[in-house]
Amino acid sequence: MKWEVLVADDHAIIRDGLRKILADTEDLEVVGEAANGNQALEKVRERDWGMVILDLSMPGRSGIELIKLIKAERPKLPVLIFSMHPEEQYAVRAIRAGASGYLSKEEDSDNFLPAIRRVAAGGMFISPKVAELLAEDASPGAHTQLHSKISNREHEVLIRIVRGISLTDIADEFSLSIKTISTHKTHILAKLGLSSQADLIRYAIEHKLLDLEK
Repeated sequence: MKWEVLVADDHAIIRDGLRKILADTEDLEVVGEAANGNQALEKVRERDWGMVILDLSMPGRSGIELIKLIKAERPKLPVLIFSMHPEEQYAVRAIRAGASGYLSKEEDSDNFLPAIRRVAAGGMFISPKVAELLAEDASPGAHTQLHSKISNREHEVLIRIVRGISLTDIADEFSLSIKTISTHKTHILAKLGLSSQADLIRYAIEHKLLDLEK
């Protein structure tokens, strides 16, 4: 059996690399590509796929919202997240949204093909780090952490604010008004009990929500 794979990533070099890696296998083949979230959703609607390898940060629709949209279109379609973002930022939210696995682009290359095969076959790929995060998330008292109470959209806005992205650029990325993004920021600060952007950055660092190397 050969699984036909859709790769959605805004970097051509990543798409090309994945296509070449899977071309050397007998059971996996990249037969579709998307460079942004809107293209990914269009491709998903066009036909049945064996699986989707999905980057979380792309132009247009992206992130947790895109996972939910894909799963709404095709509930049984396996989705493997392949992301530059560390597991602490998105893994638990991605799996809650319907992803079948979360693979960091910093992950050991030996785990790459086994992860793809497991997800394509209908299973889950859970790295030791993600397993730890899921266990913490399920443990009593886990949701006493304030940031667990913010919405997925607020979480994505938070990550971008602490990276230094302007509210105008965040609004453009999500095709929302700057007033809406400002409202999200206000709600984030209120839910976290913070009063300034500097406090927000400190909070993100303390709770490992910010990848300082990116």
